[in-house]
Amino acid sequence: MRALLVDDERLARQEMRRLLAAHPGIRVVGEAANADEARAALRKHDPDLLFLDVQMPGESGFELLESLDSVPRVVFTTAYDEFALRAFEVSAVDYLVKPIEPARLAQTVERLGDGERASGRDEPGEDGSSATGSRLLRQEDRVFLKDGDRIWFVELGQVRLFESADNYTQVHLEGESPMILRSLNELEERLDPEVFFRANRSQIVNLTAVRAIHSWFGGRLMAEVQGGHEVVMSRRRAREFRDRMSV
Repeated sequence: MRALLVDDERLARQEMRRLLAAHPGIRVVGEAANADEARAALRKHDPDLLFLDVQMPGESGFELLESLDSVPRVVFTTAYDEFALRAFEVSAVDYLVKPIEPARLAQTVERLGDGERASGRDEPGEDGSSATGSRLLRQEDRVFLKDGDRIWFVELGQVRLFESADNYTQVHLEGESPMILRSLNELEERLDPEVFFRANRSQIVNLTAVRAIHSWFGGRLMAEVQGGHEVVMSRRRAREFRDRMSV
């Protein structure tokens, strides 16, 4: 597992490197002292994991996450425990309070190992880049969604449907439908077309969430999607779907 250390204190980064040396399953591929450096390092290294300080000069760790399209797994590190609840609200793997004890870090690494086996994430390629890459977002990629004061940190595979709402897009999850400031066209450019299908001008459907397909008026198709959604494909998209699925 390839890790990026983000902390404004050089000594804190050195200490984390020392502690992680006892865990050969985690390899530190880079460091950053602030949000700008972290974004550059994320583009360069495409890590599987962030050890992320909460309070840094300029943008905080939470603000950094909000600015990213795709987010690796996150372990927050901080000298204060007051941010713990918010960290778990964004589905962080863990929250470590400095000074970090080796036994406490070992618990985190064990939790990371369980999640790695469950997710089946691809190993990095020979050139050091992740097989998932940073161009197309796949089902297993984790994304940070913010709607007002509420935040979600989810795997894309949990999204059943993207639905256009003017300059916003409504993201349909199980029991939740946050609105994000991103157009459907922008999302389509980033999503894996093998999984996320543009059904019409206003909807992109997760094909793994489709329960049934029905013939519809005028040569169109209607998809029943988990959560009770009914998505009618345009005639052109229905033809594409038939060709693709041989139906």
